[in-house]
Amino acid sequence: MDFSPRLRQILLILLSEDQIISVKKLADEIKVSKRTVQRELEYVGSSLSKYKVSLQTKTGLGIWLEGNKEDKEKLYTMLQEQDVIDSSNKDERRKNLILEMLKDRTPKKLYYYANIFDVSEATISNDMEAVSGWFDQFHLTIIRKQGYGVALEGSEKSYRIAVRRFIDENIDNIDILKYMEENERTVFDILKDREGQNIYHLLNNEVLRQVITCFQSIRDKRLTRLTENSYIGLILHVTIAINRILQQEIIETDQELLDKLTKNEDYDLAMRIANSLEEEFQIEIPDIEIAYILLHIKGSKLQYIDDNEVENENKRERQEILDFIHDMIEVYDQEISYELKQDEEFITGLATHMQPTFLRLKNHMIISNPLLQQIQDTYPDIYKKCVRVGNLITQRYGFQVPEEEIGFLAMHFGAACVRLENQKESKRKVDIGIVCASGIGISRLMLSKLRRFLKDRAELTTYGKEELTPHQLNKMDFLISSIRLDEMDADIIRVSPLLLDNDLERIDAKVRVYAKTPKKTKPDNEFSKQLDQVNFIATQIKYLIKEFQCIKVSSSITFDELLVAITERLSPYNEKRIIIQEDIKKREKLSSQIIPEYDFALLHSRTKGVIRPCFSVCVTNGLGSFKDPYFQNIHAVIIMLIPENDRVNENSEIMGYLSGVLIEKNYFLETIFTGDRDNIREVFAKELKQYFNQYLERV
Repeated sequence: MDFSPRLRQILLILLSEDQIISVKKLADEIKVSKRTVQRELEYVGSSLSKYKVSLQTKTGLGIWLEGNKEDKEKLYTMLQEQDVIDSSNKDERRKNLILEMLKDRTPKKLYYYANIFDVSEATISNDMEAVSGWFDQFHLTIIRKQGYGVALEGSEKSYRIAVRRFIDENIDNIDILKYMEENERTVFDILKDREGQNIYHLLNNEVLRQVITCFQSIRDKRLTRLTENSYIGLILHVTIAINRILQQEIIETDQELLDKLTKNEDYDLAMRIANSLEEEFQIEIPDIEIAYILLHIKGSKLQYIDDNEVENENKRERQEILDFIHDMIEVYDQEISYELKQDEEFITGLATHMQPTFLRLKNHMIISNPLLQQIQDTYPDIYKKCVRVGNLITQRYGFQVPEEEIGFLAMHFGAACVRLENQKESKRKVDIGIVCASGIGISRLMLSKLRRFLKDRAELTTYGKEELTPHQLNKMDFLISSIRLDEMDADIIRVSPLLLDNDLERIDAKVRVYAKTPKKTKPDNEFSKQLDQVNFIATQIKYLIKEFQCIKVSSSITFDELLVAITERLSPYNEKRIIIQEDIKKREKLSSQIIPEYDFALLHSRTKGVIRPCFSVCVTNGLGSFKDPYFQNIHAVIIMLIPENDRVNENSEIMGYLSGVLIEKNYFLETIFTGDRDNIREVFAKELKQYFNQYLERV
């Protein structure tokens, strides 16, 4: 190098300003003394002469650079490409020390690094101690021997993982994307714009360009469905591998991995990539390198999953993942585990994510997560819960789960929680009227007790019976009364004047229902639309009640036989029965709906086998448990079907309400266990009426 790091700083300032500058101003800008600046400039003349530029000074004014514009621009460009390092910035210096050691693994003396960074050997020695921890995580060791120098020791695989991690930590994937989309700019041009990041020395611009050309020539849906980050990660892996192969550095052979991966259905894609690379670079790529290309493809995140592949893949492995996902959900948050297990989109997405995740963890592969810091800062609670999920993975499989993987888990769980919250209507303060004969005395005692019980969940007002005008009734969500109010058109809870525990429980349940159903006012011009909507909901509810069935079957029935028995009752058309059976099976494969902790199975699905929603129950003839081990000794099967049409949201809302009732209201499930069709239907109709009343409040 012609110029020290500090001298390059001084010259860049002089070239940028392009005018006379005082020595004091220069010293202040780079935070050194005037004497240091003068010492740096003392012998610069001979070096500058090579670039046809000279240093000029004038006592009392300052210093400047003399030369024509073109020569100054060439010097400025050269100095920028030298990647100026601020040696006074300890973190920046140490990051660049890591880079220098990755660029060249051959032994170097301490003074070599001290000269690069313009610091003492003692400082560089301390820096070596500091960065050794970064290398330790990749099983690389900094070896220092007298007369030998300093070098990195570790396996080729570990070295490549470290290179990839350093690139991920110090470059945005947008840089690579720009090159892929804008061929007029080289990767070198793009990367050198990023001040202080000398990453292009690791990537080798020409090799990266050729690798990208190879990938762009391969048209295969297995590549196009990779996420953007995964696709770029694969390109970076191959670029690093080609660099090392060109240097005769081959990754260590792993015969067990080779035997396993050469039989994989995607090995042909890895071979196509390898053949393209061999032709492009005129090299021979060893089998183990091809295996690792395949490993990175299999370990990549996908934008979507092919339904046909789900059907054809190892069913036992798929089921193991689905079972483990249920355990993950329990560890994440038991309070909302039931709701999360019903989220088909969440289960499908997480299952798709976990398959390559396990592959990455098993083979110690790294993955970049550009949103990690944002996730940790914005959603700390979700991230903290996902750390528990990561610990479960470690306990169960022995894999250490890095922060990047925890971040991706948080994205899946967080999205599911947002959907869950969106499904729940916002809570509000409930308006309650307290009624007795005169509005004083007993009603005041009730008011005092309810205020302590409900706190800020409700707005309470006392009324005498004669004060309840239609206007007042319209303002109230429901009434609590110690007297009979049979003639009033209102939702009324009749209670003891002393408000017994049973009364408080009923009031609490009612408040929870109303708190989730905010009052909404609609413009008059939407009245006709409201009527149509209300009529649709009323028709669906009427159909559900009318077509409700309680089916009784043998206790020894199998799952497939049960589907046949159920669908024979639900549809007169054989083709529709088969559609329903297949859709329920598909949903069951995704996530089993046998729920032994609640003693029932909830077989639900969207299907083209019905044209209207369906709710039915199935119990055994003797009301005992189902004997087939698949049913895990449950006592009832509940069938909920939603037609696939343009009213899926409305139908889903009705079924969602009923699903919640099954868990929240014990008497509903207990009535189902009796197997009494009339009683079940009566309770079923009562709950649908409750839903309809709430629905009317919202329209």
